[in-house]
Amino acid sequence: MTEYHADDYGLFPEQSRHIIDCYHTGALNGISIMPNSPYLSACMDEIKDIKDKLLITVHLNFVEGKPITGSNASRLTNAAGNFDIGFLKLLIISYIPVIRLFYKKQLATEIKAQLKACEPYMNNGEFRIDGHVHYHMIPVVFDALMDVLGAEDYKVSYIRFPKEVLGVYLKAFGKVKDIKPINVVKSLILNVLSARNERKYGEELRRMGVKSKLFMGVMLSGHMFYENVMACLPYLGDVLADKGESEAELLFHPGDVSVPEDIKCLTSKDDYEFLTSANREKEAKALKKLGSNLKR
Repeated sequence: MTEYHADDYGLFPEQSRHIIDCYHTGALNGISIMPNSPYLSACMDEIKDIKDKLLITVHLNFVEGKPITGSNASRLTNAAGNFDIGFLKLLIISYIPVIRLFYKKQLATEIKAQLKACEPYMNNGEFRIDGHVHYHMIPVVFDALMDVLGAEDYKVSYIRFPKEVLGVYLKAFGKVKDIKPINVVKSLILNVLSARNERKYGEELRRMGVKSKLFMGVMLSGHMFYENVMACLPYLGDVLADKGESEAELLFHPGDVSVPEDIKCLTSKDDYEFLTSANREKEAKALKKLGSNLKR
């Protein structure tokens, strides 16, 4: 099964409608939901009739908006109370003794609150988990997540390990137009972090029954356009066949933020640039074209 997945559902109402339109008229069959969004409940109400047909995932968020736990997440926020801690900073903190413990404690408290906020929306009582901008792969964050999962005895069926198969893009070289150097760096970093987390927690993850999937979406982050995806799919299929696997997750971001009042509410500069880009509409068109022959 191929999971055509969209992140950031529930961030804003109109933006979320743009995402779910890719289910009604396209290939979309999975969404990640924003735990700390004030609009999450209303956005989930809008899809209550199709919720069971979607793979719904908790999109752990330490980037956009305010933490659910408020001042208890003070190390992760700025003076305005908004998340404001960089990926690199948390990565460095992961390897600083003692200091990492203070951050890990606040991360665990916020993770527990975010999972609790999303619990009513999980299908079959099982959690699927990923992270906004893949922060969940940072060692101190993943360690905090695993502590929470162990302490709360949650049922977890899936955690996204965003490992790109770089060979896919080498074989598609010349056919794919939008691979940016920064995305190559991100892919290499996330591949290393994914391997670290799987190695450290492999036995525990297997005991919990957590599944993984072949993943595609970082190397072409922001540019998961139809032509690019179609150029890579045959080689991705070859990798699946070689591994004897049948499941892959393809990550898209079709939810453009276009309402002026919503744009003003974005707290992350990177999110502002990414979510207001015209590329979001192009990714939505890709999902719709990929599902053009699909009958719901």
